Amino acid sequence: MPTEQEVKTLFSKRLTEIMEKHNINQVELSKILDVSESTVGKWLLMKAMPRMGVIQKLADYFNVGKSYFLEESLDYYEDPEVAALAEEARTNPDIRILFSAAKDISKENMQKTIDFVNFLKSQERSDNDFSE
Repeated sequence: MPTEQEVKTLFSKRLTEIMEKHNINQVELSKILDVSESTVGKWLLMKAMPRMGVIQKLADYFNVGKSYFLEESLDYYEDPEVAALAEEARTNPDIRILFSAAKDISKENMQKTIDFVNFLKSQERSDNDFSE
């Protein structure tokens, strides 16, 4: 079980990475989340952690799972977008089985696989709608 400081450190690292990737600064993020700039600063300096509701807002905004910010297990994905895709493959029951197979494929192929499975599921729903 990670210590509180380890969680703060991981959260700060992940938040910094994803802000840089999306070219968002502290001021912009504070407006997006409706928190003060100093609050975002405390997160980045590992002095505080946001509440789970704010972590969910972050996850939704950046299109990643909450675990991206909180769990060390996705560290082997250096690209936050790939981590988000892997998180979707791991947590979405319709495509969970693909997770172990997806660890070694490119981001593009992982996305194509997820999109294809989602397409097939939507086709099945459409077919069922017509047969009822």
